[in-house]
Amino acid sequence: MHCFKRLIASVLIASTTLMGLPLTAHAGLVGTEEALTSTAAAAEREKVDAFMQREDVRAALQSRGVSPEAATERVRALSQDEVSQLALHIDQAPAAGADVLGFFLVLFVVLLITDVLGLTKVFPFTRTMR
Repeated sequence: MHCFKRLIASVLIASTTLMGLPLTAHAGLVGTEEALTSTAAAAEREKVDAFMQREDVRAALQSRGVSPEAATERVRALSQDEVSQLALHIDQAPAAGADVLGFFLVLFVVLLITDVLGLTKVFPFTRTMR
C-alpha cells in the first residue's frame, strides 16, 4: 500500500510539472486602506441585509407584490457600489423609518435597472437588453 501511494504521488508530481503548472505561491502585505475598505464594505452589506430582514420592510415588499426572499437574494447579488448607495440611503432615512417609501423607490429603481441589464429577474414585466 505504501508503494502504491508513493507511485501515485510521483505520477501526480510528474504530470503537474509536465503540464507546465507553476508550483509557486505569492504572498504580499495588505495595506491599511485596502483592509479598511473591505471591512467597510462588509459593514455596509450587513446593514442592508439587516434592513431587508426587518418585518416592516418585508411587509412593505409583500404589499407591493415582491417576494421578500427574492428581493433579499437580489440585494445580495448587487455590486459593492450599489450596496454602498443603499446603505447611504438607509443612513439618511429618519430613525423612525418614515422614509421607507424612499428606500423602496431606490431599491425598485436599482432592481429595475439590474433586470433590464439582465443581471436579475425580479419583475415579470421587464425585458432584458441581452
